[in-house]
Amino acid sequence: MAGPAAIRPRVSIEDEPLKALLLPFENGVLSWPQGRVLFLRARDGWPLRRMELSGLRCEQGFRPLADALQRAGLDVVPELADDEPAADLVLVLPPRQREEARALLARAVDLAAPGARVVAAAANDEGARSREKDLQQLAGLDGNLAKFHCRVFWTPPLQGPRDAALAAQWRGGDAVRLQPGGRFHSRPGVFAWDRIDVASALLAAHLPSDLRGRGADLGAGWGYLATEVLDRAPGVTALDLYEAEFRALELARRNLDGARIAPGFHWHDVTAGLPRDGYDFIVSNPPFHAHDRGDRPELGQRFIEVAAQALRPGGRLLLVANRHLPYEGTLEQAFGQRRVLAEGGGFKVIEALKGVSR
Repeated sequence: MAGPAAIRPRVSIEDEPLKALLLPFENGVLSWPQGRVLFLRARDGWPLRRMELSGLRCEQGFRPLADALQRAGLDVVPELADDEPAADLVLVLPPRQREEARALLARAVDLAAPGARVVAAAANDEGARSREKDLQQLAGLDGNLAKFHCRVFWTPPLQGPRDAALAAQWRGGDAVRLQPGGRFHSRPGVFAWDRIDVASALLAAHLPSDLRGRGADLGAGWGYLATEVLDRAPGVTALDLYEAEFRALELARRNLDGARIAPGFHWHDVTAGLPRDGYDFIVSNPPFHAHDRGDRPELGQRFIEVAAQALRPGGRLLLVANRHLPYEGTLEQAFGQRRVLAEGGGFKVIEALKGVSR
């Protein structure tokens, strides 16, 4: 189903960690190799375009950022294969979450060919000094620079990790594991990885048991709401999960393995619109932060618009949102009827019905 253009990720001039990451190559401190380059947690932007990109292969599991890399003509996959050939340079933009970031640095060192370097960068307020210390502990440091409110730091030419046991420990820290309670699998870095999100739990508790037909979960995460829909509404006959974060979607596959119906799993940017319409119902706990953690209420507003486009006339949207978020105007324009089903913990559950054309 076609719709307005997706909300683009903020990656170009505003992406200061990307600028910092490539600064040593721009000022001649480091040389860009002629051979193979891997970029973990890659993002597109004008500093990248200044490099020789013919040997570049990118890993990016967040669909909007992956789509931006693909539009730029770059080779991008959501997850590198276990047998990925080693590289002459490995670039890393490590995430904020500690276990995930350490595992990523350990993978970067593993992927570096003999004599290659790992170069990483992070914003100061996203744990730059901690990530620098981590890389130093793992493989040693050969230099660093501070600019753009970020730090970029790099290893000497490598011959594997300085501490192989530590590298293995850090890789294991990012492993899939059962959450407390033993019902759901999760892993560090995905949203609400170590708990059931309060907002999603509120929505689940107020899901109507008379939901039926084909439904969708927009921003499905690791599959909690989809599981609750199938458990609470026996009339549901089909369910599609749409999730932009590849790591989360793979967890959802695992958590819904053996469900009473086989859901559809879609690594997809919801803000671009959905590939099908005619849904009988949609559930959603939409995001309101971007990859840079900035507030983006327009993301939730766009989720509401897309839901309205994808529902059949008379179809229902079940939405949970922070009380303070400005969604009422969008709901009023997109839906014929709406009501608040529940409030609690700073959140509200809203049911909206799509109008029937006469």
